[in-house]
Amino acid sequence: MSNDEFDLRVPVTAETGALYDGVDYVARARALRDELERGAVDADATTSLAPNIVKQLIEGGFYRLTVPRSFGGAQIGLYTFMQTIEAIAMADASPAWCLGQAAGCAFSAAYLQTDAAMEIFGDERAAVSWGPGSAKAVATDGGFRVTGKWSFASGIHQTTWVGGHSPVFDRDGVTPLLNKHGEPLVMTFFFPKDKVKITRVWNVIGLRGTGSDNYEVDDLFVPNRHCYWRDPTELKDNGPLYLFPVNTIHAVAFSAIALGIARTQLSSFIDLARVKTPRLQKNPIKLKDSHVIQGQVGMAEAQLRAARHYAFDSVERVWLDVEETGRVTLDQRMLIRLATTHAIHQAREVVDFAYHEAGALAVLASNPFERRFRDMHTITQQVQARRQHFETVGRHILGLEPDLTMV
Repeated sequence: MSNDEFDLRVPVTAETGALYDGVDYVARARALRDELERGAVDADATTSLAPNIVKQLIEGGFYRLTVPRSFGGAQIGLYTFMQTIEAIAMADASPAWCLGQAAGCAFSAAYLQTDAAMEIFGDERAAVSWGPGSAKAVATDGGFRVTGKWSFASGIHQTTWVGGHSPVFDRDGVTPLLNKHGEPLVMTFFFPKDKVKITRVWNVIGLRGTGSDNYEVDDLFVPNRHCYWRDPTELKDNGPLYLFPVNTIHAVAFSAIALGIARTQLSSFIDLARVKTPRLQKNPIKLKDSHVIQGQVGMAEAQLRAARHYAFDSVERVWLDVEETGRVTLDQRMLIRLATTHAIHQAREVVDFAYHEAGALAVLASNPFERRFRDMHTITQQVQARRQHFETVGRHILGLEPDLTMV
């Protein structure tokens, strides 16, 4: 079999995906690769996705992957969602990250009343982002008055609405309201973007194109229809996708991004090794002729493929089971947490290998090696990559009480 027929560097299962209303989103994502790669430099420099890139993502339906079909979304399967995000990330991590963030936020549509969900998510241009922060919501006639500051809102400059989580208080502003379990109630609130003050602070080493800036509102009235309490019993759409916690969606998305970065970084190094002769060698040979490099490439390829297979296989198995049973078990959530965390860290090692062995060329800003290196190391600083997740899963395996905060 010739190299044209089978290329070890191409993740074959990412070539195509399942059809949703006749659309193959994986193939559609791969078709954008050249344009996304061209836009990556500007996104990195301006800390925001270029308008033409945003337009392509909107027209391609990528901001609507997890919006319920009843509101015009794709309501895509979890496995195909993972393939799609990986395909975007193989070109540029920043738009993939924005889409991953928006996908988790779009889960909210499954909790909202129909009129509110249509208002926020019904438009084909609709996109929502939010981030962690500190806020206070006080009950009033017909809704709440919300004051708060939040950060790390990836893709906020492309959004139509912005969300924020906040504890809620009675009209006196002092007495916490409780949920039906007797715990302090935390709700998610939605604000039209023109009601939000955005502050540009996103001066970081990687994922610069996400424009993950700060935002705030001050004593803003939010009607009851524009907020909800995230609890499975409050779901208005019981499709299998919405049975998963949002943390699972983000874990799947962000691990797919790490795998996409690593795939392109390693493939780029292989192409470079075939032609580059390192300077200041006693016996000049191309990188590809070095036995050390040959062995390292083989190990990196195996490492990346093993991590990818484990992550994708775990997500696919869980997804098929949830489709059949209509429920998500703790064991399944733990499996996805373990596989996705493992994938991120294995991908980081592959990216580091390719970056370091590429030599001085890799440090040039004109070379994507350094941008992918920065993007990868920004991902590993994010909550989905915490090594603490291994402890959480390990405790579960050993029959001990785990911390379920991020599972």
